Amino acid sequence: MNYWLLKSEPKTYSIEMLQSEGQTLWDGVRNYQARNFLRAMQPDDLAFFYHSNVPCPGIVGLTTIVANNRVDPTQFDAQNPYYDPKATRQSPRWYTVIVAFRELFPQLVSLKTLKQEFNEEEIYLNRRGNRLSVMPISHEVATRIFNLISLG
Repeated sequence: MNYWLLKSEPKTYSIEMLQSEGQTLWDGVRNYQARNFLRAMQPDDLAFFYHSNVPCPGIVGLTTIVANNRVDPTQFDAQNPYYDPKATRQSPRWYTVIVAFRELFPQLVSLKTLKQEFNEEEIYLNRRGNRLSVMPISHEVATRIFNLISLG
């Protein structure tokens, strides 16, 4: 099993929305490095759910990858903001995963805490200029994040 971090703006899609729906297609990722991380995900991998673009950003919960290598249908919809005119159904450019709700954490693990506890080599999130919405998390860092949650 591997660990990941998925970022989303709560106005667009929140952990509470995922909790209500149970699972969702993680669509709309349009960065090649993030897409490659999505393609590396396997069923039963765990992903930390991170709320971004809020007054106090941070990790708010946990999801499970339930299906991988799904074609992102938003790339074909000209009315969708994630439309890609270069993508065709015969040759899709964007793949994604289906994630399921697993847990809402009792407290947020804030970006401030993540920056205090981890250096930029340990977690992509802390790298200057990083804007990735999907990133891998090492087993060691995941264990330390879980410890931060249990201590809170």
